[in-house]
Amino acid sequence: MMFDRYLIDSDSLHNTGPVQAPTGFAFTARLGYYRGLGLSMVEELEVSIDGEPLPRSAVRFDEGKGALTLDEMETCYDRRWGFGAPATISVEHPGGFPAGEHKLSLRQRLRVSYMPFPSFNFDEKTVTLAA
Repeated sequence: MMFDRYLIDSDSLHNTGPVQAPTGFAFTARLGYYRGLGLSMVEELEVSIDGEPLPRSAVRFDEGKGALTLDEMETCYDRRWGFGAPATISVEHPGGFPAGEHKLSLRQRLRVSYMPFPSFNFDEKTVTLAA
């Protein structure tokens, strides 16, 4: 899709939790669909870093109104992810990631009301985690 290359904000990767003992990492992402969607229509956000797929249960989404698990998003009917609006994708990953370059990928599976099949969007970027 034409918006795929804009999904991941390449300057946003950072560890989360205490500096000496990170509990995970987070980055900013955008929706790959041009009209925005209700959060219940975001069927999947698959995150991989350095080729390692991370478990669905570890992923959290926050468009600015509080973090949700992907399971919670399935029944979240009163919140939207607008086109072009940044959202924070955070992942529980004990130890976080060391400083340096990493390959980050995000795959979105979206349910669009007028399409008989899901919309898939994918972005992969080499990102740098600051020390």
